[in-house]
Amino acid sequence: MISRRALLASLCGTAVAVAVPRSGNAQSPAISGTGLRGAIDAGTHGVKPGGGSAMQRKLERLIADAARQNLPVFLPPGDYPVSGLMLPDGARLSGIAGASRLVQAGSEPLLEARDVQRTVLAGLVFDGVNRPIAGDTAGLIQFRNVANLAIEDCEVTNSGASGLRLEGCGGRIERCHILRAKDYALYAVQSSSLSVANNIVSACGDGGILIHRWEKGHDGTIVSGNRISSTGASSGGTGQYGNAINLYRADDVTVSGNQVSESAFSAIRANSASNAIITDNHCIASGETAIYAEFSFEGAVISGNLVDGAANGISVVNFNAGGRLATVAGNIVRNLRLSGPYTVDDPIFGVGISAEADTAVSGNVIENAPYAGLALGFGPYLRNVTATGNIIRQAGVGCAVTVVEGSGDVIIANNIFQSATRGGIIGYRWRDAATGDLAKAGAQAFGHLTIENNRVS
Repeated sequence: MISRRALLASLCGTAVAVAVPRSGNAQSPAISGTGLRGAIDAGTHGVKPGGGSAMQRKLERLIADAARQNLPVFLPPGDYPVSGLMLPDGARLSGIAGASRLVQAGSEPLLEARDVQRTVLAGLVFDGVNRPIAGDTAGLIQFRNVANLAIEDCEVTNSGASGLRLEGCGGRIERCHILRAKDYALYAVQSSSLSVANNIVSACGDGGILIHRWEKGHDGTIVSGNRISSTGASSGGTGQYGNAINLYRADDVTVSGNQVSESAFSAIRANSASNAIITDNHCIASGETAIYAEFSFEGAVISGNLVDGAANGISVVNFNAGGRLATVAGNIVRNLRLSGPYTVDDPIFGVGISAEADTAVSGNVIENAPYAGLALGFGPYLRNVTATGNIIRQAGVGCAVTVVEGSGDVIIANNIFQSATRGGIIGYRWRDAATGDLAKAGAQAFGHLTIENNRVS
């Protein structure tokens, strides 16, 4: 217990001794407060920049003793070489942003916590100095089963693996800068009520923010207000890597208000992630499909996004694997191209918006889509799609729609197609054009099509 007098003294900057219980013969330093909201100044307890293993042991004991008293530890400016620093329950470690630096000194994760209720990190730099980290799924900072994790105003840089790796954690990652990680900036799996907000992520080798689960189920993470740039795909592939924001098997996730540029593959990729809300994001210069809802998902709201520069704009597909149920509304998609980051599997690039099943595509504006503005269905994979009230300018085909036997119902109505060089609405059999312009000739030959009130110029 801290008395009222001790609290007042600490707020006034007076050093106050706090009794700490000791176990066994461990020699823990006596704890005294500082003027920084009652924090314990590590420097006054023998934790000095540039120290070796003895300094790390002092820091570990100090953090453990302070945690038992629910007190924070303040790390003065300087470089502190550490490796395998394990945080106890209730650890609170803070510093001066950009100046208090924990520097990787070994092959273990720089800092870890496991099976605890609360961990707080603030105003610290974690520098991996590009050292390899042991383990196939390692992170420079690793947390497992931390119920209430708070990391704010920190910088995580030069990780020899991922920057942050979280498993089974809740809490928040806010206002951090994560850059130059060899693998991913943040890999979070099996999260619970996690918030990833207002961070800057740049120049990471294989991905930005990954929200995954071992098995498909509720996740509920919110990813909002982040700035993510230059996401690479060092490990290659056709979309497994290189995504700025990637959801996998994680249901009920919100991705909103993010600024994403120069991702090797997708700005936002939701794979087998149901009930995803993807709104108001700014996606610039994506290497492949800018926004993707794919494979076995049910439910996606994709609205209010701006896509400028990509191989494909927005794809809501893979009905063959159970992908269905979406709205794609009020987006701007422009400046697409016919080439992408790979040539295997004969991909189709240059499409504004693709949809296959139980999806409403409405009120979007698509400009400069060299293959097609809209692509509805593929082969027999089409069911219950409406495309209404869209504006498509400067496209190869205004709308490509499948006319393969077995295709389900589709309505194409009240759209404007301007400068569609190969026609306003063209029926396709797989990859091949199979009809003339159905916007002019009508769709009487195809019972699954309703085409009306479109304007082609």
